[in-house]
Amino acid sequence: MGVLRAGLCPGLTQEIVQLLRSRGIKTVVDLVSADLEEVAQKCGLSYKALVAVRRVLLAQFSAFPFNGADVYEELKTSTAILSTGIGRLDKLLDTGLYTGEVTEIVGSPGSGKTQVCLCVAANVAHSLQQNVLYIDSSGGLTASRLLQLLQARTQDEEEQAGALQRIQVVHAFDVFRMLDVLQDLRGTVAQQVISSSGTVKVVVVDSVTAVVSPLLGGQQREGLALMMQLARELKTLARELSVAVVVTNHVTRDRDSGRLKPALGRSWSFVPSTRILLSVGEGAGTSGSERMVCLTKSSRQPTGMQEMIDIGIWGTPEQRPVLEAYQT
Repeated sequence: MGVLRAGLCPGLTQEIVQLLRSRGIKTVVDLVSADLEEVAQKCGLSYKALVAVRRVLLAQFSAFPFNGADVYEELKTSTAILSTGIGRLDKLLDTGLYTGEVTEIVGSPGSGKTQVCLCVAANVAHSLQQNVLYIDSSGGLTASRLLQLLQARTQDEEEQAGALQRIQVVHAFDVFRMLDVLQDLRGTVAQQVISSSGTVKVVVVDSVTAVVSPLLGGQQREGLALMMQLARELKTLARELSVAVVVTNHVTRDRDSGRLKPALGRSWSFVPSTRILLSVGEGAGTSGSERMVCLTKSSRQPTGMQEMIDIGIWGTPEQRPVLEAYQT
């Protein structure tokens, strides 16, 4: 706690500070823990003035506790659930993407991570009419792929154009550029990243592995520090701006068991609140676009749940147009 001095808070003058010190009250802790009635009598000060000063000092120097009910009410008012546009995937995610959380899509090359991200961006921009920031670090995003997804949902060119305008795309091929983009979104430059129709509700990072993996391995300790800085930015962004963050990650093979596991190691495993694993299922169909999705981390659903989805289909249940299967 700080030492009492004139100007520390409104009403705390040099005269009051000297009188308090003469009675052995020299710090903020001394004042807030003292019997103010006794202090007022001994120092000849106004009791109401001392109460006001203590109230201001408590607000400045202490954190007020919240009970569980307060936290829950805040969570209910600040959390939104956004559909991915893929019914079975929503079911696996307990109805969709949750704002304030990081959701990770894990899979090997060609498993369909980028296609799922594009479906999410297209659905949020068109069906939910919310803004999306899509950070492309692998070069997998093209306007034609997004347009094809939107054309599967609507033939109205104005609706297609409106949805495309709500998807803001940034290319970030190194971790420093990605950190700059995320910090700008959180800071005063946020208005340059979002459109005039509202704030960003979904941030897609495809992929986080592309910018982090080159920094890891060997004695590159700075790489681990940069990875954790990126992790902090993503989690803080999700929490402070109440957005749903979606990141993609590659897989690697465990040296001991030989099993596939998410890349970036144990340190990164604590970053996502929810993690799903994409894999090519047996009997993937003639289109080759069917994928098995397994829930490997969740605070709401039992892990190990699986659903088969078709990443080449995006539309209403009654109108299920088959798209050209992009498998990234």
